[in-house]
Amino acid sequence: MRYDAVIIGAGITGSLIARSLSRFQLKVAVLEKENDIADGATMANSAIVHTGYDPEDGTMKAKMNVRGARLYPDLCKNLGCKYQVVGAYIAATSPEEEEHLNVLADRAERRKIPYEWLSGDEARLEEPNLNDSVTRVLSFPTTAIIYPWEVAIAAMENAVNNGVELHLNTPVTAIEGHFGSYTVYSGDKEFEATVVINAAGVCADQIARMVSADPGFTMTPKKGEYFVIDHNIEFVHHVIFPVPGAKGKGVLAVPTVYKNTLIGPNSDYIASTTDTGSTFQGMDYVRSMITKTMRSVPLQYSIRNFAGLRPSSSSSDFIIEEAKDAPNFINVASIESPGLASAPAIAEYVTGELLKGKLDFTENPDAVMTRKRPLVMNELSDEEKAAAIKANPLYGKIICRCEEVSEGEIVDCIHRTCGATTVKGVKKRVRPGMGRCQGGFCEPRVVGILARELHRDPTAIVLDGLESKILEQENR
Repeated sequence: MRYDAVIIGAGITGSLIARSLSRFQLKVAVLEKENDIADGATMANSAIVHTGYDPEDGTMKAKMNVRGARLYPDLCKNLGCKYQVVGAYIAATSPEEEEHLNVLADRAERRKIPYEWLSGDEARLEEPNLNDSVTRVLSFPTTAIIYPWEVAIAAMENAVNNGVELHLNTPVTAIEGHFGSYTVYSGDKEFEATVVINAAGVCADQIARMVSADPGFTMTPKKGEYFVIDHNIEFVHHVIFPVPGAKGKGVLAVPTVYKNTLIGPNSDYIASTTDTGSTFQGMDYVRSMITKTMRSVPLQYSIRNFAGLRPSSSSSDFIIEEAKDAPNFINVASIESPGLASAPAIAEYVTGELLKGKLDFTENPDAVMTRKRPLVMNELSDEEKAAAIKANPLYGKIICRCEEVSEGEIVDCIHRTCGATTVKGVKKRVRPGMGRCQGGFCEPRVVGILARELHRDPTAIVLDGLESKILEQENR
């Protein structure tokens, strides 16, 4: 199979690059080793669109973050995704921390990012759960939150509708160079490509070493662990940061677009690229450190904890460049925080700068760069709900009581482009299992709906990966 471009990785960065390339008359394939889109760092992060005040001057992080944050409102509008401006408070608790706020404010000033100064008392009027130890706050009112995997899935759906091929369960096992073009292998599958884009997250160095003797970087994943607070508990309205330190942005309190609150993360280097298990030590650290800025933290209402891996590397900056010893091989690596906020700009930069002169960017006249938002019953008025149920009675059958998700919405998400084939895939797209009971009521019903709609035996339905079986056939 011959392609103009092969993208390795279907996280938010790879998905947005695929969408960007889909506007042109190019043959593009995306290879993803997992069983769904957005199953790595995109699935487990703080979901914040940082405005761009934090990265140091002159870095790709600063350039991409500022531009990416400004692209997000239109991107989410065009893809029918949630985007909510909530603002952020950087909370200082000492004279030394107050001094560092001045550094962040200076960066914001130079980058034309809106900010405001608040005293601790002024900030507590808006956020009464801020600790009394907070003496001064630097406020960034344009900070926003999104639903990260919604954006990635929507972008890939858009790309595939425009002709991009998505190959799931396709781990790259080898790459062979041919003087500027490549053969990418996945087992016995072969993909011939003029350009290869390495957006493989925590495995980006492994992919790079397939073509470069010394890619110049080594991935060093950092684990971040979080508590998820029940959406019925109102705790914060803004994103609350401590003053950043050597280990990153610190332990945060983050409102989400679905009214839960995230408390976390820690930041620990680990050797594994697959270990996303929570630990007692990690959760104890989060529990302890959140009290630096917050009081009355409602961890007794935590409905879930989870961990994700940041694709950190030996580089302190993003790596977005052509490999020095492999022409037409583009590394998009070390996309740690603020990688989510930067992703739209990274896609724009890769397409508009790094691939210039390498591919024929003739516009695809049939490309559609928008996506209609799927019907979400609990966002409708009573009249709209009644009309939807009249048109399709499955919208009136509630499968997930916690999140009020109907059978009609689940069926829709299975049959869309890049539709769900797993329990977690349904959960990511329409949220059954995201509520207080964490799937205790709805998960068996979701399994049944998947089996029926995909014409499979229920024992063939998996939680996420191909081997994550839920049911076993009884042998008699």
